[in-house]
Amino acid sequence: MKLLISTQNYENYGAHDWDGQGECPQYWKAKGGSDYVVKNFTNINNTTEVVMALRGQIEEDSEYFRSSIINWEVVADDYLTEFEQDQLDYEGKIRFFAKELEL
Repeated sequence: MKLLISTQNYENYGAHDWDGQGECPQYWKAKGGSDYVVKNFTNINNTTEVVMALRGQIEEDSEYFRSSIINWEVVADDYLTEFEQDQLDYEGKIRFFAKELEL
């Protein structure tokens, strides 16, 4: 089994003073996300605790960019993410795999 963790990325379109007036309203726009995997995952009874322990390697938060965990699940070893499957379907090979994490 492997642990699959998915994130949502956001960019802050209000982080810059575009018009020189000083204040800009904060506007966070969703901009894709990433998938992370932990291969050979056996700690199924403590999945949430493992995900929380990995948060520091995954999530980001600055005034310009945020990446937050939105989902996790334990999947089969041969499971392909949507992006991996799309690459296989349209290009015949996977060039960009989900990012692998170590416990």
